[in-house]
Amino acid sequence: MTEFSWRQDGVVYQIYPRSFADSDGDGLGDLPGILSRLDYLAGLGVDALWLSPIYPSPDADFGYDVSDHTAIDPRFGSLSGFDALVDQAHRRGIRIILDMVLNHTSDQHPWFRESASSRDNPKADWYIWQDRIPNNWRSVFGGRGWKFAPGRGQYYFYMFTPEQPDVNWRNPDVYQAQLDVFRFWLERGVDGFRLDVFNAYFKDARLRDNPWQFGLRAFERQKHIYDIDQPEMTGFLRDLRALLDRYPERYAVGETFLPTPGKAAGYCGPDKLHAAFNFFFPPASPMTRWNPVSLADRIERNEGEFAESWPTLVFGNHDMFRIATRVCRGEDDALAKIFMALLLTLRGTPFMYYGDEIGMRDISLKRSEVLDPPGRKYWPFYKGRDGCRSPMQWDASPQAGFTNGTPWLKAHPNYINRNVAVQKDDPGSMLNFTRQLLALRKATPALMRGDFKFLQPTTRELMLYERVYEGQRVIVALNFSGKPQTVSIDAGRVLLSTSRRKQVDEVLNPYEVLIVELWGKP
Repeated sequence: MTEFSWRQDGVVYQIYPRSFADSDGDGLGDLPGILSRLDYLAGLGVDALWLSPIYPSPDADFGYDVSDHTAIDPRFGSLSGFDALVDQAHRRGIRIILDMVLNHTSDQHPWFRESASSRDNPKADWYIWQDRIPNNWRSVFGGRGWKFAPGRGQYYFYMFTPEQPDVNWRNPDVYQAQLDVFRFWLERGVDGFRLDVFNAYFKDARLRDNPWQFGLRAFERQKHIYDIDQPEMTGFLRDLRALLDRYPERYAVGETFLPTPGKAAGYCGPDKLHAAFNFFFPPASPMTRWNPVSLADRIERNEGEFAESWPTLVFGNHDMFRIATRVCRGEDDALAKIFMALLLTLRGTPFMYYGDEIGMRDISLKRSEVLDPPGRKYWPFYKGRDGCRSPMQWDASPQAGFTNGTPWLKAHPNYINRNVAVQKDDPGSMLNFTRQLLALRKATPALMRGDFKFLQPTTRELMLYERVYEGQRVIVALNFSGKPQTVSIDAGRVLLSTSRRKQVDEVLNPYEVLIVELWGKP
């Protein structure tokens, strides 16, 4: 294989900083906490860390309402502490990806405070202002997307919460200021950026009404053709890519808002983003069972859309139910291991959510414990995203070893038996299985770069596919059932088996993951 490229071949590990490791006992994770766990992350075998927002924020949306894009929230640390984290991560061969939230700011951001103060100040046109509500645009979190600002006597548009006004990307000064934010962090050694809802940056210049369509929630009852995916995005992505290319091996991945595989793929290319999320695989609800047949169909469609570009693989993040919550019953990790195998052996760059390597489950919350804004608004129909954001479970000490204080969210009660300290000494644990997979992936070019093909129709019990790269052929066989399954695989070398088999035969054991390198050329 040609030289390893972290941007294509690597595995990205997402950290939700306030829940990962607390160094000072205030109950909130921080940068020194992350720094203290770098050896664990290096030993795990990941290649990059994506940090959810660490900027100053009033926390109307838990960090995604940014009040200063070129500073570190004092609760998380300082700029010098961030520089130390970057330096120490780089010494261990780990890259740093920052979450870049540029569709909107906090209403406490100096830009918005000035813009909202009058109609003739220097930043008067830095947000989207109107004398009256001009259209039917809705907020994702409910209600009209327009709020009246008494100090200015006009309405401003917000796509998420009222505390998150959308900036006016059509203003050249805003456009330049946003590029300057990227430059600031590039100069500090940041390796890449995850662009939050990037395809919503530009809005229709005429602010036209979105057409109606059938949907359950008000936001879903519109075809979003005027408030996202505007043609001006192409020019911005070209300018951003040109900026990134001035620095060695820098990277940008976009969170495609209201994604489809085709839309996400269309934003990728040599003069666009390196990659874009499509969130095509996870079902919308933990009550929806993962169906291997449906999943295989999605994989095929994803392969078709990304035939000319490189896909991403996402099975969970800070906005989704955890993998283990979706697929496992009780504390049995058998299906969680199958989905970890999928994440790390399908074609694409895997993004792994913190804690999934030990099979963490979502916490359950009472109404009074819910912190997430949409969860508080729509309870009990939607209970918010707090469940997947609980503290990382490091050991069996109080608060799962996350903090010496009171955590901002409670730890899952299973932390006594499900934690890093317990699993690291158990050869059959989820943690050691994940470590094995990561090491195998890095040592096997076909699993990083190989072409993908299903070898037979997927059933509700069995999935079989191959990865082929420069003469190396690797077969991945997954038994989704609790019964043995017959499978035909040519003779080869067993690279990994959850049944710890040494040789290939015709029977897959219940819930077995089997990875085999075949002898000879494909």
